[in-house]
Amino acid sequence: MKILAIESSCDETACAVVEDGTKVLSNVVATQIDAHRLYGGVVPEIASRMHSESIYAVAQKAIEDANCTLKDTDAVAVTYAPGLIGALLVGISFAKGLAMAAGKPLIPVHHIAGHIAANYISHSDLKPPYLCLVISGGNTNIVHVENYTKFTVLGRTRDDAAGEALDKAARMIGFEYPGGKYIDEAAKKGDPTAFSFPHPKVAGSEFDFSFSGLKTAVVNLVHNAQQRGDELSQCDIAASYQKTVCDILVQKTMLAADRYGFKKLSVVGGVSANSGVRAAMEKACGERGIKLYLPELKYCGDNAAMIGCQAYYDYLAGRRADESLNGIATLPLDSIYGE
Repeated sequence: MKILAIESSCDETACAVVEDGTKVLSNVVATQIDAHRLYGGVVPEIASRMHSESIYAVAQKAIEDANCTLKDTDAVAVTYAPGLIGALLVGISFAKGLAMAAGKPLIPVHHIAGHIAANYISHSDLKPPYLCLVISGGNTNIVHVENYTKFTVLGRTRDDAAGEALDKAARMIGFEYPGGKYIDEAAKKGDPTAFSFPHPKVAGSEFDFSFSGLKTAVVNLVHNAQQRGDELSQCDIAASYQKTVCDILVQKTMLAADRYGFKKLSVVGGVSANSGVRAAMEKACGERGIKLYLPELKYCGDNAAMIGCQAYYDYLAGRRADESLNGIATLPLDSIYGE
């Protein structure tokens, strides 16, 4: 079964053709990083306009790279939540038009479920149930993956996501957008013990995250140094901050793994590409005898292959949409995959 998948939830216009859930025939991504770098972050209106300009060419290339035609595909899948509403609507409108014109079923896919499915592409031996940590620019969740279409969220961020916290701290330190990768690079040259940052906790919710206070701590550190005329090492701040984020992610995730007896852990999302996160998770899992699954780097960030993978399982579960499908900016994963 071939699925043409479309992803446009943020600043990547992506299309892919995926066969039988895990065989990626094509995976095309048009990035908008250069356009948003000028503003230090994603500008929703610009993102929407650039999706509109790129989506036809990206879809056409995905079909060509897969050596097939739209007629050869069996369904069209699209990310419909969560994300920037204008960006989502571009992909949804395009997908609805394609599905209607070609007479193909339309499969609505949740963005976070897509990230979880990314590891099925890279690891054929990974099968539910297992624990998954989803860490990206907009989401941080600890998820019990019960089966391919049923998820229970054990913990989530109460404010900023891990990726957002890294990007915003990077901007404060002096790195350009997207800052997460620059923090990762600088951290390799810095002292992770040079600065002490807080480990915020959420009262009554031991698996939930809060990164807002951590981000504020960096702002205060830099502002105070500027007022005193002190010069701080970018690399030392980056190393200390990244270590703190890693420690928080590992501590919460391992707490959940130990509590519920999980022996398989998947880590997905854009931040799963961070070398510090990967190393910390590998160490923690090795100490506990937990098998760790990490996606290939090309499937960590937003892409349409992961949407095509999840769409396959959603299709088998009977999920379909019609021309009334709309975008939803905020939608908890277990609100639709919890039954």
